[in-house]
Amino acid sequence: VPRMSKNEIALAFNEVLEEKQLSKEIILGAIESAMSSAYRKAVNASAAQHVEAKLDLETGAVLVFAEKEVVEDVMEPKTEVLLDEARKVNPEAQLGDMVIVETTPKDFGRVAAQTARQVIQQRIREAERSNQMQYFERQLGEIVSGVVQATNAQATTVGLDMKAEGMLPANQRIPGERFKVHERVRAVVLEVKDGSRGPQIILSRGHRNFLRRLLENEVPEIYHGIVEIRAISREPGARAKVAVMATQAGVDPVGACVGIKGVRIQAIVKELHDEKIDIIQWDQDPVIYISKAISPARVTGVYVSDADGNKTATVVVQEDQLSLAIGRDGQNARLAAKLTGWRIDIKSITEAAGDSVQKLQTDAELSALMPNAVESIPSIEEILAKKAENRPLTPEEYTALAQFVDRVERRTIQIKEEAARAEEVAGAAHPDIPTAAFGMPLEQAGIKDHTFNILVEAGYDTVGSLMVALKADSNRVLGLAGIGPKAMQNIEEAFAAIQFPETLPAEVAADAPVEAASKPEAAEGTATPVEVSPAEKQAPTKKEARKVVEEEEDEHAKDGVSLDELFAMKPEIFQTPGGDDESADKKKGKKVKKKSVELVLDEERGEVVGRKKHKRGDDAFGEEE
Repeated sequence: VPRMSKNEIALAFNEVLEEKQLSKEIILGAIESAMSSAYRKAVNASAAQHVEAKLDLETGAVLVFAEKEVVEDVMEPKTEVLLDEARKVNPEAQLGDMVIVETTPKDFGRVAAQTARQVIQQRIREAERSNQMQYFERQLGEIVSGVVQATNAQATTVGLDMKAEGMLPANQRIPGERFKVHERVRAVVLEVKDGSRGPQIILSRGHRNFLRRLLENEVPEIYHGIVEIRAISREPGARAKVAVMATQAGVDPVGACVGIKGVRIQAIVKELHDEKIDIIQWDQDPVIYISKAISPARVTGVYVSDADGNKTATVVVQEDQLSLAIGRDGQNARLAAKLTGWRIDIKSITEAAGDSVQKLQTDAELSALMPNAVESIPSIEEILAKKAENRPLTPEEYTALAQFVDRVERRTIQIKEEAARAEEVAGAAHPDIPTAAFGMPLEQAGIKDHTFNILVEAGYDTVGSLMVALKADSNRVLGLAGIGPKAMQNIEEAFAAIQFPETLPAEVAADAPVEAASKPEAAEGTATPVEVSPAEKQAPTKKEARKVVEEEEDEHAKDGVSLDELFAMKPEIFQTPGGDDESADKKKGKKVKKKSVELVLDEERGEVVGRKKHKRGDDAFGEEE
């Protein structure tokens, strides 16, 4: 038997699958849904009637099935079917049942082709757009490659995978670069939006993440996490600074990024049209970090101040390094500030020395703390006057200026830090913040690692210090780089879960009310026991106990009260630390038998006496004076 070849419908179906890059189920579902719509329109079927269509890919036949009622005599062929016909589909069908039977019209192929054409095309377009949207949403932030289809001054259209088009706006291009049609370009997916005519894909070559992805592609150590990129600041086409750190010991992060003879970094520079890239090593110490961020300029001193949440760094450089540190139009200083997150003020050594002199002359507190520096002001002013006259300075004079600036700036920072600590101590006395919070390290709070690292770098090393900052001004914490609403929510949840130990002061414990005082008054003439718990009174020392005994004995000697009677009246004064056998036995885990002493009023003697309870065999209690 010769094998039957596929007809035109099956061939066209496979062609659509290959062209549109869609799954077989999506195309088949779109065609069958269109056939059902065509049948409803052809026979004017009700929307309540269940209709479904099936397409046989081998023969190309389209079969339509509709739900009909089983009746003896058909009055409406669209909704009714004879019992005999229904039993061919369902042998157990009875009159009045609803069955699904084939009801394909004779000329349905031609009608379906005319009616379902637009529906099929529409469904395929929707499925194609949905696939594109899902694919490029997964590519968000990644590098994609495409071919330039059109370009003008406003934007460049790039043809991407899955027959999608990306838009590269002029402000996301590297300044000065020009594209030609059919030229292949690489860019990072910056944004994906759902539009009426399909997904709108915005590309970028000027974003810092483009440089990040290029580094990941060229440097295997970054891709595998051995070297981590901590920060990137970039001005496209001009200069970029990248701070890197190694996560494993013995790895040179800067050398890994540069490569042998600069082969790795040169490939990135070529892609970015000769953009200068400074690779520096990240450091936890802001002074070292800022010194490296100012490179290629050499730094004489860096003085940081974090007062009132304003992270300001004063960078002092030699005269010949000033223009290099600032850069063209302030570019180097601007990029260093973005990279480190600090506001950087760059000064020459002579300018910084003049400012230090002015500080000493105007700040009485500072000058009182630095008498030696005040004495050296005339010599410093003489050097500055010499410089103002454009006379050359000797290396020794430059060294003297640098030492003077260093002493004054360090002392100024020390004064600010002491004032900040005093403010923190004042905040520690806040009644709403537990004292134990200032002794709890921040790492015990359960804050996520990323947020914890940022807070520690900002100087919040205890739970109490962070609580004070949040209570004073939460925007100060929220303003830290890398801290957002989610991080603030994590901090609040972590603090809510902390349970600080409650400590009761000794004065409060000593003044605690006795439970017996709240009991109803006893009947007249009966003894009312008053039990005093050892935990409610602080045990006196031996010396204090002996003194109390002597005073009590002298006071009651006139009344003829003996020492034994005094013991019965005031048993608590004989309890001394370390001398309480009962408490010692409790510490050792032994069971001890309590000796109960009651203070009662003896009516005959008119005195308060102590009575001990002894449990007898018949569960009766005897009393003994």
